[in-house]
Amino acid sequence: MATLIPAAAAATALMLTTGSSSGDLQSQISAGQSAASSLRSQIAADTTEINKTSGGIAAARDRLATLQSDLDNREEQLRKVQSSLIQSRDHLVAVENRLHQASTALAANLVAKYEGAQPDMMSVILDAHGFSDLLERMNFLQRVGHHDAQVVGITRTARAEVTREVTRLAVLEKRDRTLTTQILSRRNEVAAMQAALLTQQRNQLSERTRDSAKLRDVNNRLGALQRKAAAEAAAAARAAASQAATNSTVVSGLSINTGGMVQPPPGAPPQIGQVMAAGNAIATLPYIWGGGHGSFQASGYDCSGSVSYALAAAGMLSSPLDSTGFESWGEPGPGKWITVYANADHAWMTVAGWRFDTVALAEGGTRWARSMASTAGFVVRHPAGF
Repeated sequence: MATLIPAAAAATALMLTTGSSSGDLQSQISAGQSAASSLRSQIAADTTEINKTSGGIAAARDRLATLQSDLDNREEQLRKVQSSLIQSRDHLVAVENRLHQASTALAANLVAKYEGAQPDMMSVILDAHGFSDLLERMNFLQRVGHHDAQVVGITRTARAEVTREVTRLAVLEKRDRTLTTQILSRRNEVAAMQAALLTQQRNQLSERTRDSAKLRDVNNRLGALQRKAAAEAAAAARAAASQAATNSTVVSGLSINTGGMVQPPPGAPPQIGQVMAAGNAIATLPYIWGGGHGSFQASGYDCSGSVSYALAAAGMLSSPLDSTGFESWGEPGPGKWITVYANADHAWMTVAGWRFDTVALAEGGTRWARSMASTAGFVVRHPAGF
């Protein structure tokens, strides 16, 4: 607004000052509204990501439940293996003791047989005293042989059983080591997944909290700017009414100052004064196609850009509209104070009986005119309450 004021040299000093303050505040308000909208979008995006993460957490929890179930099964297997391992070790000790005993007995028999000169079959026959003695000696010899055979058999069986137990024990120990490694791996996987999920969720919640705090701050500043703008508008309206009463003539119930810039009539709402003040500030600026659409501050304005600029000064618009956009803006029909006429090619308005139109600029050098243009082919709208 400050860059536009020199071009509106026909305005009074009071209107220049008011227009600059109002335009600057409106620019700040528009920026604040844009920032608030951006933050709301970011919060919505954060919420969407949190919801996605929540879905991921649910899936991860299912995965964790599966891992935990597998972990429980492997731990149960490990307990059984360790129990079997203990039993196998005990059994191996018993078998080794039996083997030792059998080996000792076998060694003792061999020594006794060697040192005692145990008779062979021929000696038994020759030394026998009669048939009965022979039978008794033969039975004894057979019992000795059978006993030796049993000792040898027990020794062989014990040795084979020891070998089997040693092999089985090695398998169990290997299984024990494998299960232990798998369980540790599963526990580490579960712990890592839990930590990652908690970290991600905490970071997302923190980000949304920061965005929410920023939004509260922006809304607070925006509220302060809007209150300041309303206060300045009220002051401008009072000053304009006072100036109109002393320096203006009255034309058909509407005031116009000696510089040719319109003033709100007595009893008009403060917003009408704001719209007129903004309109005065750009009333004589050149027509530039598309002017006032990229930004409220421009070196010239087209038809819808002019209307947008004036309405935004009273907080009736947050961003510029083209003529088509005005066809659905506000409420249908004419308003008490402001009426906007729009179609696909052109937009203009009346404010407290004055026509604000770029056609009037081409005709008389100012966008303000007392004459009324044809409204045929235009959609008629007005701001709610005005």
